[in-house]
Amino acid sequence: MNSSQNEELVRRVRDAHERITSEIHKVIVGQDEVIQQIIYAMLSNGHALLVGVPGLGKTLVVKSIAQVFSLSFKRIQFTPDLMPADIYGTEIMEEDPATGKRHFRFAQGPIFSNLILADEINRTPPKTQAALLEAMEERHVTAGGHTHALDDPFFVLATQNPIELEGTYPLPEAQLDRFLLQVTLDYLSPEQEEQMVSATTSAGTEELRTLFSGDEVIQLQQMVREVPAPQNVVSYAVRLVSATRPDSREALQTVQDNVSWGAGSRASQALILTGKARALLHGRYNVACEDVRELALPVLRHRVLTNFHADAEGISATDIIPEVVEKVPE
Repeated sequence: MNSSQNEELVRRVRDAHERITSEIHKVIVGQDEVIQQIIYAMLSNGHALLVGVPGLGKTLVVKSIAQVFSLSFKRIQFTPDLMPADIYGTEIMEEDPATGKRHFRFAQGPIFSNLILADEINRTPPKTQAALLEAMEERHVTAGGHTHALDDPFFVLATQNPIELEGTYPLPEAQLDRFLLQVTLDYLSPEQEEQMVSATTSAGTEELRTLFSGDEVIQLQQMVREVPAPQNVVSYAVRLVSATRPDSREALQTVQDNVSWGAGSRASQALILTGKARALLHGRYNVACEDVRELALPVLRHRVLTNFHADAEGISATDIIPEVVEKVPE
């Protein structure tokens, strides 16, 4: 794609920024930050972890984004008895009625789709979690000795319920780090909830329009990589991540007191990459410190591990990161 086509596509993204949000708001009330962060992760060609209590519309948000971006959508409900083959697919034996010969055919599982909603990923054993995370990283699956490439674009949005821990298998920190962002859904305001209840209990339903094609999503993902990041912005992102590590010289006192392990280098990469996606969606050709600041919380909150003292005092990473962002200079 040449420069004029790039400019045209960026112009379309900038002009469509408000239309994307307004289109999704036909069926989703509020949750602006959630919608934006999911789109940033998708345009960055990464995956996201969606955390929220039941009944906040997580599935509907994902389905709506898939429809607006013309992506195929599959939902996988994770349960304690789910096996990797239930995700990947399996080899089945078929017999040719004409010749009587038998052969194996690979029956694709639900992971062969553009947008995957991995619902309650912490309810399935580590073996199945690892199978999904391997597919997320490698973008292909192996069955019956054959490798099968996944669809492109490919984006996984995994959900977790933060209030139920019985019968769950929490993701290890190393696997949490595979998710580009942790997106948190919160309760709607009373005014927004009234609007949502009125809209969802009436007879009429809104139809969502498709604004982009799957091929254009791939083009956008390529363009995100091409957005330039000034050296001072890269330096700011690295210093911000370094400040979350308790043994770092940039660490604040609150980090030294309350954090056992800070974010790794993948967090610095995520800050710049999602910052580029944010800049592109806002019609800018370079990432700025503002983009890094805005995305620090969703990038870092699942990568910063609090210690026993913080847990006893009820202090979480969500409390610590804003203070780090406030005090680390650009």
